[in-house]
Amino acid sequence: MAAPPYPGLGRGPAAAVTAPLKSNDPCWCGSGRKYKRCHQARQDRVLPGLVSPPRLVPAEIARPDYAASGRPVKVDESMVKSPEVIERMRVAGQIAAEVLRVTGDAVRVGITTDELDAICHAATIERGAYPSPLNYHGYPKSVCTSVNEVICHGIPDSRPLADGDIVNIDVTVYVDGVHGDTNATFAVGNVDAESRRLITVTRECLEHGIAAVAPGHKLSDIGRAIQRHADAAGFGVVRAYCGHGIGEVFHSAPQIPHYYEPSAGTVIEPGMTFTIEPMITLGTWRHVAWDDGWTAVTADGRRTAQFEHTLLVTADGAEVLTRSE
Repeated sequence: MAAPPYPGLGRGPAAAVTAPLKSNDPCWCGSGRKYKRCHQARQDRVLPGLVSPPRLVPAEIARPDYAASGRPVKVDESMVKSPEVIERMRVAGQIAAEVLRVTGDAVRVGITTDELDAICHAATIERGAYPSPLNYHGYPKSVCTSVNEVICHGIPDSRPLADGDIVNIDVTVYVDGVHGDTNATFAVGNVDAESRRLITVTRECLEHGIAAVAPGHKLSDIGRAIQRHADAAGFGVVRAYCGHGIGEVFHSAPQIPHYYEPSAGTVIEPGMTFTIEPMITLGTWRHVAWDDGWTAVTADGRRTAQFEHTLLVTADGAEVLTRSE
């Protein structure tokens, strides 16, 4: 689950919100035609479906501090983790990777995102973990499912996945007092070449970001590497949501912008744990927010993809805690 807009921490979308284009506005693509006569006429936008009640977690599963109230009690922790915390995070990271794999394997034409939520929830519970998104600041589900133009924080609902969709599945688990966070974008059925290239480049952007992690480097180096690769492909990089510190707290310092942000000058140190989770777009990087307070979509309605790993900074680079074999 991506951290809220850089540089502040808090709940849900807050900054850099762009007003949606009106029908008679010039189209974003620069064609000179009105939006309603150009891309609006061709768009098949994702519409919200019905959201089922939150799923129950057995009493024996250990819960994070916000599970009942929706409000985290502990909101920050040291950026550099102790060896004991790191060992627990290795376990949480592998469980998150397993749950993502199980949930991703279920992606097919006709399945609803609510059914994916049920699969993710069950897989998490089976491994003795709690689904971290559930009731985090009131989020109603156990996973985020972001389809097509949805950038992040899509709420699973009754909408079936259609042939040609792409869907991001964002899994976070809480086990033994720590969180593990990972996500990936999946193709549904027969997906067009442009969307497949978007998925490939986004995965590559994550790997470029990981390669930029090393002690003595700055956090801004991560965004620089990601933006350089996205720019070369002709794609946009979402600014409003970022990677984040993680451990015993779901979202904490530091925040990791996925574009070059000179003010992100924190020097990377061994023992830091954080996520990198670039959101890459076919068109504009600007976003608008749905009224549900969570779902963020591209302002132009074009598609976006995302991949994420939780990392541990080592003496000579990064260990990916959520890498799946």
